[in-house]
Formats: sequence, C-alpha cells, structure tokens
Amino acid sequence: MASYNRVILLGNLVRDIELRYTNSRMAVCQNAIAVNDRRKNASGEWIDETSFVDVTFFGRTAEIVSEFLSKGSPIFVEGRLKQDTWEKDGQKRSKLYVIVDRMQLLGGRTDGKGGEARPRATASAGNTRFVDSANEGPGAMHAGNNSDMHVSEVGDDVYVNEDMPF
Repeated sequence: MASYNRVILLGNLVRDIELRYTNSRMAVCQNAIAVNDRRKNASGEWIDETSFVDVTFFGRTAEIVSEFLSKGSPIFVEGRLKQDTWEKDGQKRSKLYVIVDRMQLLGGRTDGKGGEARPRATASAGNTRFVDSANEGPGAMHAGNNSDMHVSEVGDDVYVNEDMPF
C-alpha cells in the first residue's frame, strides 16, 4: 500500500523563536504556526477559524528562522508529519507535529532598531548558497559572512543570498 506524507502550511508564527542546540551541535527550534480558515456557516455568515500546528525546524533552517522571524511573522513551510508517543501517569499520550523540510520567509524584515520593514526578493545570480534541512550539518553552508543574508525559496529549494542590499 502506497503512502505519502507531505504537509504545506502558510500562516503566522505563534511565539518568538527559541533556538536550542543538541549535544551534537545541531540547531533545533520548536514553534507553532497559526493557520486561518474562513467559511460560511449554515446561516450564511462568515466564520473565521484558526488552527495551531506545531512545527520543528532543524539545522541551518532553524538558525535562519531564529535570525529573521519573530512572533506573528508570516511563513510558508513544507514538511512531513511525525507523531511522538509516550506514557505519563499510566496513560498513553501522543502528539502530531510537522518536521519542516523547506520554508519560505514572507513579508518584510525590520532592521532590529524599530525601523521600517525591508522587502524581500527572490534569490538570483550572485553569491547564492543552497540550504536544505535534509542535508544539514557543519558543512551544509559554505564559508562566508552570514551577518546580512537574504533567504528565499526558488523552485523547491531554500537559498541564501549574501549580496542582497536589503
């Protein structure tokens, strides 16, 4: 029997990012994305419903999210569902969440000093580097100055471009 495990979400981060590292120095951050849905009820009135989906970022993707995003930031993610199960006080418990494989930062970025939001552009020619959470690790990013990078998705992959002037 065939199966397919892919999730695509577009929403806003629920909390500020807390970046942590594993013992093997892999960056990890857990958060949730608020996804809004609008539909008509039986009487024809519009109802807004919000679903909160837990997400986990690993490696360089987690570092990028912690550097560029905060509570309320819009984000587009693609990943796979994972279920953790455990037992607490004799009761079996489980939690379903998304492991993020690819992401797209949306909206603008502030300069950290309360300035205006700066727009994002897609990565193109220049000093562009590939970031893919499936191939994370110490050597996943090439050497370079990461202080003012631009991140975007081109096709199915996430790219980092250090030459973006904004």
